[in-house]
Amino acid sequence: MSSTINKEEIQKFSKLADEWWDVNGKFKPLHMFNPIRIEYITESIKNHFEIKKNTSNFLEGLSILDIGCGGGLISEPLARLGANVTGIDASKKNVKVAKFHSQKMGLEINYVNSSPENFKIDEKFDIILNLEIVEHVNDVNLYIKSCRPLLKKNGIMFTATLNRSFTSYITAIIGAEYILRWLPIGTHDWNKFLKPEELEKILMQEKFSTIDISGFKFNLLFNKWRKSKDLSVNYIIKSTKV
Repeated sequence: MSSTINKEEIQKFSKLADEWWDVNGKFKPLHMFNPIRIEYITESIKNHFEIKKNTSNFLEGLSILDIGCGGGLISEPLARLGANVTGIDASKKNVKVAKFHSQKMGLEINYVNSSPENFKIDEKFDIILNLEIVEHVNDVNLYIKSCRPLLKKNGIMFTATLNRSFTSYITAIIGAEYILRWLPIGTHDWNKFLKPEELEKILMQEKFSTIDISGFKFNLLFNKWRKSKDLSVNYIIKSTKV
């Protein structure tokens, strides 16, 4: 039976699981990346669902599925904004860490050890997040196909990954892993990166329609990420069911 689970990738991230919430640890780049990702996602949700309120719980009433949730770095901020969040991950250790931390923070998040194709649930979600996960799975087509029955008809899905470009090889592999040591060497396999047109084609094949494609760029001068039209390294596709 076909599966999206790549056992080597699961083992790799399971070994790092205890460091998810260490802002100066192995996941420091994700902690730095989080603010711009959350800003893009929440603004997109506001626009899509025509949310006018600016209260601290403006996501109240919306259900979110965070696939490949890791230690919960995205699940927790969205839960704090009022969303009903479910996080799934193929690594048991990641789920254990995520559960422990959310309980410590007093947040109610439903964490489940599962891959999308094996996730059995009756409800559908308003929003699905696939953030920096498709470059780590075995079968991207199956992964995207498995998301479709989990998304509501008028829902939106965010798929963020890395472009397979010369620039991404220099910055994400050579720069981030070997020179700056932001990530452990071997975190990424450049050959598994997807060009935006490749990912968009897979989404279309699985009956998802692209709403927007945006890039993210790191500004070394200000030491922070910003949204960009440059898709050469990190990019995100916002889509909906056809």
